[in-house]
Parts: sequence; C-alpha cells; structure tokens
Amino acid sequence: MSNMRKKYESVILPALKATGAYPNPFQMPKIEKIVVNIGVGTKVDRDGLNQAVDEIAKITGQRPLITKAKNSISNFRLREGMPIGAKVTLRGVRMYEFLDRLINVALPRIRDFRGTSPKSFDGRGNYSLGIHEHNIFPELDPNEIKRNQGMDVAIVTTARTDSEATELLRGFGMPFAVPGDGQ
Repeated sequence: MSNMRKKYESVILPALKATGAYPNPFQMPKIEKIVVNIGVGTKVDRDGLNQAVDEIAKITGQRPLITKAKNSISNFRLREGMPIGAKVTLRGVRMYEFLDRLINVALPRIRDFRGTSPKSFDGRGNYSLGIHEHNIFPELDPNEIKRNQGMDVAIVTTARTDSEATELLRGFGMPFAVPGDGQ
C-alpha cells in the first residue's frame, strides 16, 4: 500500500469523519482518478511524439494513449485524425504513487515555486494543474530530453464542492499558495 493511501485512511478519513458533515462513510470525498496529458502539437515529427510517449510512460509508469485531432483546422495545418498528444488515466496504486511523487518530489523542484493556485478548481471538486516543464520529474534524465514539454494534470475527486476538494487535497499535502502572494 502506498504512503498516500495510508495517509488517506489513517489521517484524512478520521479528520473528515470528525467534522460530522458525512453521516455515511461512503459520502466522504476521495480521489477517483488522475489524468496526465501532454500535447505536442502539429509541428512535431513522429520521433517527437514517440519521445513524449516514452517520457510520459516513465513519469506515470503506464503506457499512454495517443490522442488525435477531432476536427480539421486549416490555419493550424491540422487534419482530422492527426496525432497531437498523449494522455494517461491513473487509478488505484499508480494514482497514489504519482500523487506522492508530484507533491513531495516534483513540485518542490520548480524554480521560484510559491505553491499551486487555489483557484484551479472547476466548481465540482476537480482540480487542474499545469506544469510548464516536465523535466521536474526525477524519472527523466535531463541529458536525454530533446524538447521541453508542458503537461496538464487533472485530479478528479468525488467531492461535491470546491471547498471539500480543497480540504481533501490539503490533507494529502498539496502546497496551495497563500492568497495575495502573487497568485
């Protein structure tokens, strides 16, 4: 069992239960899945896409799905069906392992890091986070990276409101920025 799963069961659940807001234990919020997405765009050749696929596989420990364009957009030289990125949906053990590495290892490695934005919730308890450079993950060798990629991380929870999800993620140790600190 991963450290984050143990923390959820031994620390976060009792704290949520103590608030008295959840009469039924199945109503307590939890993390359902984490979706990691890298978009490579249209100007990247096949090797660039394969490199992005390999890097996201190293980061998450799971083989990604190649995403393809749904529509043709002539201004972007984009045709329907062209590969434009890769995504991974993490659940269970891999989800908690990735969350642990994201919070405790990768985010603190960002230069001038002051915390993640507390405003990135969608109104239904899901949190999205954009990372400008994927080389903050220790699984990647900086000498082998040919192109710096950005990536999106979406944390999907069963929380009904943003405040419930904030408390859940705060319990996991998500470093939210202090309001008025430039965020």
